[in-house]
Amino acid sequence: MKWEHALKDYKLYLKIERGLSINSINSYALDVKKLMEFLEFNNINTSPISITKETLQQFIYDIAKVVNARTQSRIISGLRSFFNYLIFEDYRTDNPLELIESPKIGRKLPDTLSIEDINRLIEAIDLSKPEGERNRAILETLYSCGLRVSELTNLKISDLFFEEGFIKVTGKGDKQRFVPIVDSAQKYIIIYKDSVRNQLSIQKGHEDTLFLNRRGKQLTRAMIFTIIKQLAVKIDLNKTISPHTLRHSFATHLLENGADLRTIQLMLGHESITTTEIYVHVDKSHLKNVLHTFHPRK
Repeated sequence: MKWEHALKDYKLYLKIERGLSINSINSYALDVKKLMEFLEFNNINTSPISITKETLQQFIYDIAKVVNARTQSRIISGLRSFFNYLIFEDYRTDNPLELIESPKIGRKLPDTLSIEDINRLIEAIDLSKPEGERNRAILETLYSCGLRVSELTNLKISDLFFEEGFIKVTGKGDKQRFVPIVDSAQKYIIIYKDSVRNQLSIQKGHEDTLFLNRRGKQLTRAMIFTIIKQLAVKIDLNKTISPHTLRHSFATHLLENGADLRTIQLMLGHESITTTEIYVHVDKSHLKNVLHTFHPRK
């Protein structure tokens, strides 16, 4: 079995069997491609079926020279998944990465903004320009609903259920969830949709897409990053922020105000509660508050 053939089948498996998004599939495939490049560069003639633990240790030692521990750990995890797939398809009987440990990494806590910082960001938007109303609606939606940037750019007009107070979000692996949306975010979306979006020459295929660029096409992820970074510079915010910062802030502020982790997990679209638990580490005072509020011998 050749590497190219194995990688093609693996990507098909990730799409059909596991239902992963294009971004996730490309990330997994990139880990395998890094291994393929290493083998080619070092003239190591081996196949996915015959590659040994020793060869993989050489590869890991090699990448450790140029990437940090977190990236190294992610690559190892991606390759484990690839070899597990080969076992699943009966190409191999073992996973050569089974006994290879990932490097120890500290748990990275997400950056968050204060409510005041978020208000300053939104207030810095120039509403005299047509894109100003759009950008305000974007920031309000990101913070109100805790969306991932791809979830925001893929949001459709047909996903808005304002009478019920929800929006339908398509997350990782095309999994859909309903997320509540506050009245203020609804108001700014309606203002943008009715006063700015309907003035655009909307391109074919983007008729239902909510947030559009000036040419009437869906906004890119990079454009959302640019909008937020420019606003951060405008208010002299001494932090490196991204759309994900608003998502982290959404979850942290909910937790600080008494929301339970299970509810936050559902709104964020986390598959596992352990992913959501990272927000407990952001503000440990929440744990004390819960104890003093609910323990019978407080």
